[in-house]
Amino acid sequence: MIPAAFYYVRASTLNQAIDLLRDDPDETKLLAGGHTLLPALKLRLASPALLIDIGGLAELKGIAISKTGVRIGALTTHAELFASEPLNKELPVFRQAASLIADPQVRNRGTIGGSLANADPAADWPGVVVALQAEIEIAGPNGLRRVAARDFFVDIFSTVLEPNEILASIHIPRPKAGTRFLYRKIRHPASGFAVVGIAVGVRLQQGVVAEISVGVTGAANHAFVGHRAADFLTGKMLSRENIDQAAKLLSETTECLSDRYASAEYRANLIRIETTRALLALSS
Repeated sequence: MIPAAFYYVRASTLNQAIDLLRDDPDETKLLAGGHTLLPALKLRLASPALLIDIGGLAELKGIAISKTGVRIGALTTHAELFASEPLNKELPVFRQAASLIADPQVRNRGTIGGSLANADPAADWPGVVVALQAEIEIAGPNGLRRVAARDFFVDIFSTVLEPNEILASIHIPRPKAGTRFLYRKIRHPASGFAVVGIAVGVRLQQGVVAEISVGVTGAANHAFVGHRAADFLTGKMLSRENIDQAAKLLSETTECLSDRYASAEYRANLIRIETTRALLALSS
């Protein structure tokens, strides 16, 4: 199919992109990696009057690691996240998750910011950034603001981003020594998207859970935090009995999606199974 006619501008600065977006946000689309937008244009599911290409903005790229945490530019590709040795040393969960995304072509073009802003309920990165207790930095006409990742996702393909704002970067606090993270997912065999994905971070102190965070993607309208499971496990041993109970609590936390790929009951069961597997792996 051939997309409808549109004007195209390749932004040279972030401020220029924001100004262009502010002029007519309802009729304007941003282009980063393009893996969601370009098919939508071809099928005329999206027909913007103006397309702003932000793919060349250096200020939205790169991985920076400091004493306090990690900053990842929104235009950093899945492949770059996989390949970064400093990031893998600090937070190997990024390599784990990136390795499970689609195929090499998608990983080389797709960006973490594009994935988060698109808010596909089956995307991988939303569950990961929620578990990492990240903050999303947003640029707009009034400057920069930050939103906790757990509050960023609102509904299917819906976030707190205003029409004239751009996701600029992701900020992850440096985890305390001894914290271990793991990402697991059941992927759809054709698309590679998560039917259910579980991201878990655990810090043990003398065998007892001192801190734990859980992010779930693929199961519901948007990624969410497993508060009940985390609260239950905090201060307890990661015994099989406790893990089973926490996994059960997490599977009962939300109303799961039901579609042609999986029923709500099946997704709830996958949450329980994959959470159990992740916690068992982190307990050893």
